Amino acid sequence: MASNKDMATKKDTAPKKDLTKKDPTEKDLANKDAAKKDEASSKDMTPKDKSKAKTPMTFKKFLRGPWLWIALALSVLLIGTSLIGAQQFTKVDTQVGLEMIKSGDAEKVTIFDGNQRVDVELRNPDAEFGQSVQFYFVSGRAVTVAEIVADSQISEGWTDEVPSTPWYLAILGSLLPFIIIGALFWFLMSSMSGGGRGVMQFGKSKAKMVTKETSDVTFDDVAGIEEAIEELTELKDFLKNPKKFLDMGAKIPRGVLLYGPPGTGKTLIAKAVAGEAGVPFFSISGSDFVEMFVGVGASRVRDLFEQAKQAAPAIIFIDEIDAVGRHRGTGIGGGNDEREQTLNQLLVEMDGFDTNASVILIAATNRPDVLDPALLRPGRFDRQVGVTAPDLKGRAKILKVHSKSKPIAEGVDLSLIARRTPGFTGADLANVLNESALLAARLNRTEITDEIIDEAIDRVIGGPQKKSSIMKDQERLVTAYHEAGHALVAGAGNYSDPVTKVTILPRGRALGYTMVMPMEDRYSISRNQLLDQIAYAMGGRIAEEVVFKDPTTGASNDFEKATSIARQMVTKYGMSQKIGAISLGSGNNEPFLGRELATHANYSNEMAQQVDAEVRAILDRAQDEAYKAITTNRAVLDKLAKSLLEQETLNQDEIAKIFKAVKKVPARTAWRSSTKRTGTNKGPIAVPKRKVVQLEALEDKTEPAVKNAD
Repeated sequence: MASNKDMATKKDTAPKKDLTKKDPTEKDLANKDAAKKDEASSKDMTPKDKSKAKTPMTFKKFLRGPWLWIALALSVLLIGTSLIGAQQFTKVDTQVGLEMIKSGDAEKVTIFDGNQRVDVELRNPDAEFGQSVQFYFVSGRAVTVAEIVADSQISEGWTDEVPSTPWYLAILGSLLPFIIIGALFWFLMSSMSGGGRGVMQFGKSKAKMVTKETSDVTFDDVAGIEEAIEELTELKDFLKNPKKFLDMGAKIPRGVLLYGPPGTGKTLIAKAVAGEAGVPFFSISGSDFVEMFVGVGASRVRDLFEQAKQAAPAIIFIDEIDAVGRHRGTGIGGGNDEREQTLNQLLVEMDGFDTNASVILIAATNRPDVLDPALLRPGRFDRQVGVTAPDLKGRAKILKVHSKSKPIAEGVDLSLIARRTPGFTGADLANVLNESALLAARLNRTEITDEIIDEAIDRVIGGPQKKSSIMKDQERLVTAYHEAGHALVAGAGNYSDPVTKVTILPRGRALGYTMVMPMEDRYSISRNQLLDQIAYAMGGRIAEEVVFKDPTTGASNDFEKATSIARQMVTKYGMSQKIGAISLGSGNNEPFLGRELATHANYSNEMAQQVDAEVRAILDRAQDEAYKAITTNRAVLDKLAKSLLEQETLNQDEIAKIFKAVKKVPARTAWRSSTKRTGTNKGPIAVPKRKVVQLEALEDKTEPAVKNAD
């Protein structure tokens, strides 16, 4: 901050205005402002951009430079030289020309052997053809023409002339091969060093430069992932105001890894950072690094980080980093692995950051488990942010964001839609509202109603309706009892979630489906809840057995899901008394093969037989429970099947009315992992009021004091 004394000195020494100079006009001021803008823009340009501005494309430089005018001048000179001094002859028929020579009217005759042409200059101009004529003859008449010319009386005689190439054409012919070779070489060099993807551009980065002007996505367009937004907002603040963090002794984070299931918003939040950061943002996919040529990937990594360092402060975003960051040493074969070279160069660049470079790397992946450990250590990716499917509150916020530009009817409650879509990701919810808009337009509606959104949810879950598929009455009857069996067993269970929808309308590969959804978000599942899920998965097959005594193939997918849950209970969750609290099945899979193709069992064949027997026992008990629920509530089963045949689709309220007469199955006995342990009847304590002080409550809202620089 300048002192008063300094300001007074500056004021006294200021130059006085020259009264002899005229005031600048508006045009002068405009030119001055334009010059300032050009100067400011040149200062903001990176060194690479400045080099491009100084050396434009070769082809454009050629068109704007003097070489084009020199080439045009030479062409005009050659054409003019060929035309100047050339005598104009009138073409006549061969017979007419020979008659002129025979009659003695010719003053001079010239025979051109190569061109088979005769030029004749007449003594007196002809009234029709003028004084100079020419005619052509075929090679067979050459002797006859020569004899006629030799026998005729020509005052200035006649001559034979062999055509010769003009000097300029001879020079051009000799130089033409060199001109063609030079032109090809020039275009090749321009393509290799120009802005296009030429031969020499394989090693250049394919990253796209994104700025606030080119990105229309901001943090206002992202919802449901507040933790990730908070982490990346801090990065934006660090780049804009690093002093606040450096004063606390903090160092700039080297990298942030966003991981989570597909569709949760990892790439979207990166786009929001590009729209909010106000610094250069380089975006590239992991697959863009690797090509068929050896060394290209490493070269592109070097070029990308070089661009970012020149434009610092900057952000680099690598989407699907697992394409280049998988475990090393797992390639098949002993040859060179281009992907490993690229990963090694990426590790070097991340470790070789200049402390004050202000370059941050953001990466996104669906498979953090396959990434190389060296890539995940602190110092490279200092922060790993999980981006999971949103909860109820997050889904409501996401629906609110995506419904801004859509005509939603007044009676539609987005919070109820959020309750009907548990487990949906942000991409799923965006797809639901987009399908709703498409359906409303298809039906010529002006608003999106609750019924349209409900149909859109069904389309996202099971696919579009098969309106062209017409099932026979017997197939509809079997399908109705099958779905009624699922719903009834779920309704009779003590730990099942409520049945929200049952339909026998075919969608996708299913002839119908039963929707059982929790009323609130759930982060863990109990053993009894898993057993109820297996039981109502078996409900469709049991209903077919009880009613028709002839089951169908429609339960194949139900068995697959039930078996998967039962096997995980035994081998992963430790919910089997016989097997015990043990995790079976090694996680040491081959990352090069995607960790699915090659698995290594870490248990014996005898243990595998016991696991299979325990899984079979769980499935058998689930079938027994489903059988008891259906036989006990047979009247409710028939009523539900009849309603499905009449209405085809039943919602939660309609199902609840039918299920008022449902009798619950007996509760299961208390489970212990070992029969040797005795339990107690003492239950848990009541949930106390939370006393933990949240970190946000400690935030100092006051502005830091500004120190005087004097």
